[in-house]
Amino acid sequence: MLKIQNIRKEYITGELKQIALDDVSLDLRDNEFVAILGPSGSGKTTLLNVIGGLDRYDSGDLIINGVSTKQYKDRDWDSYRNHTIGFVFQSYNLIPHQTVLSNVELALTISGISRAERKRRAKEALEKVGLGDQLHKKPNQMSGGQMQRVAIARALVNDPDIVLADEPTGALDTETSVQIMDLLKDVAKDRLVVMVTHNPELADTYATRIVKLKDGKIVDDSMPCTEEEIQKGEAVHRNLGHASMSFFTALLLSFNNLRTKKGRTFLTALAGSIGNIGIALIMSLSNGAQTYIDNIEQETLSEYPLTINATNMDFTALMLGAEQAREEKVEEGYAREWQTLSAMFSKVSNNDLASLKAFFEEDAEEMDQYARAIEYSYNITPQIYRLIGKDGYRQVNPDQALSGSLGQNYSAMSTMSMMSMDSFSILPSDPKLYEGQYEVLRGHWPQEEHECVLVLSSGNRVTDMTLYALGLKDADELDKMIEAFYRNENYEGEDMLTTWKLDDFLDIRLKLLDPSDRYTYDEKYKVYVDHNDNKAYMRDVLERSEDIVVVGVVRAKDDDDGVAMLQPELYCHAGLPTYIMHKAAESEVVQRQLADPETDVFTGVRFGDVVENTIDMSEMFAIDEEGIANAFQFDADSFDLSNLDLSEFDLSGLDLSGLDLSGLDLSGMDGMDLSGLDL
Repeated sequence: MLKIQNIRKEYITGELKQIALDDVSLDLRDNEFVAILGPSGSGKTTLLNVIGGLDRYDSGDLIINGVSTKQYKDRDWDSYRNHTIGFVFQSYNLIPHQTVLSNVELALTISGISRAERKRRAKEALEKVGLGDQLHKKPNQMSGGQMQRVAIARALVNDPDIVLADEPTGALDTETSVQIMDLLKDVAKDRLVVMVTHNPELADTYATRIVKLKDGKIVDDSMPCTEEEIQKGEAVHRNLGHASMSFFTALLLSFNNLRTKKGRTFLTALAGSIGNIGIALIMSLSNGAQTYIDNIEQETLSEYPLTINATNMDFTALMLGAEQAREEKVEEGYAREWQTLSAMFSKVSNNDLASLKAFFEEDAEEMDQYARAIEYSYNITPQIYRLIGKDGYRQVNPDQALSGSLGQNYSAMSTMSMMSMDSFSILPSDPKLYEGQYEVLRGHWPQEEHECVLVLSSGNRVTDMTLYALGLKDADELDKMIEAFYRNENYEGEDMLTTWKLDDFLDIRLKLLDPSDRYTYDEKYKVYVDHNDNKAYMRDVLERSEDIVVVGVVRAKDDDDGVAMLQPELYCHAGLPTYIMHKAAESEVVQRQLADPETDVFTGVRFGDVVENTIDMSEMFAIDEEGIANAFQFDADSFDLSNLDLSEFDLSGLDLSGLDLSGLDLSGMDGMDLSGLDL
């Protein structure tokens, strides 16, 4: 049973208040045909809309099967309208570009019913209203009565408990109106039908109950419910389900709507495209400019990164102090001290890099929004050598070409101190900092600690220092150039530029020396001895050392900005310094030093003590007396002094009494004064 209790509904427009329903109460049976009559503005349609859930009442209550709707939410009203109510409108409200069958099916699309089931139930509903043979007609191909039949079929297809009809015959002729009323009367046999009409004759003929409204109030009810019928009704709460539509169904409906209205679809698409293109252009310009600025910032910082060192000097404060000292006037006849050294050293501060590193790593994700990458340098210089022939070798990193003495050439000393002869650097640990600026020409980027890559300029140029390091050019030529520079001489070498195939650089192998391998432990003196100057020893160590292999050749991209993070030289894997540190930590010399941190393992003396000569040099050298004697033996028979002129020699003080000179021919010593010679 449907109960309307003290329903009040007002429409307010500005200061105008219109009362549509004024304290209306009405009980409707589950199975009857109710006609609501009344003049225009009496509230008939408003009452019908409140029953159907299309309008919300201001006060009162609508009770459905004993359940109040005061607490209904939007989804509850949607479910109520979809599963309980069937609407028949005066204006039909059919979709003109869809077929009759599709119009009836539409009522089932949001009920989650399959397509085949929707079509079956729609056909049955159309057959009930006598349109089973006109399923594929469009509404504009049918008469008014036929369209109203379609509307009734659409209202019945979901098998609702209540059918609401708002002036269903208002736009029909008399004959057609009778047909529609006969159809509604037949529908009312097993459900509640509430019809709003202006025609009292149709109401008297077909309705089982007539309710009259005037000024928003019920003035007459031909067959009100008895108290017994009202008390008989029990509260029955039913789960009506939820409105739902499958994605495929929604997509199909949308496509069908676009297809049937091509003109409107084209104009809408054109207008939307113009708007979207305009918005896209504006966003593209904005994003493009911002992206360009971001790229410039990133590329500039990649080439000139922000660096934090262990020590720092405040040059700004130093220059301001110097400027202030120059401007400050001193009294005539006096000279005041100008503190330059103390000012400089006072501006030097030490940075706690360990704490800074811990701070960065404490919340790495937060640091990502401030820095693209954070790199750490440990001042580890790989000791790299190149083997030459069967016995030779040359250190190429750090290069030893400048290790020779500059003598008194102070100009050369000043100039060469500012030059770097090294050809090896370490790649950043984050590849995204540099890989986008280069293209791989041969091989690949280093993937393991013992791999390195050759970086060329954008014009495929490689420095001659790199060629010397790889052994592709004769290192003796480099030594001659430096020697000539030391002597302030002009070096006249070959001016012809050499060219190599890129494949020539791949798989070149150098040697990585573990510095601890240069030392051996002297058990007698308990110190480590450096064998760096022992060429045979060093050659043997290098042959057993690990290889450094060139695995790739890359080239800087020829961009307009010309920004490149890596200079044209050799770059080792980012993990090489860490590998060297770990290996050094495991070496015997480091372990021994850690075991006794107060004593220098290379001298055997405690750190801070004055080093004295505690080594007995007599025990370090042995004289081979027999060898010396053999070296000075001679055959007297073959010793001819006939042509030796010793006239100027005074041998008077020479004692040769113990020397056996028998057999010695002194015939050629005429004129020599031997008076003081004791023979």
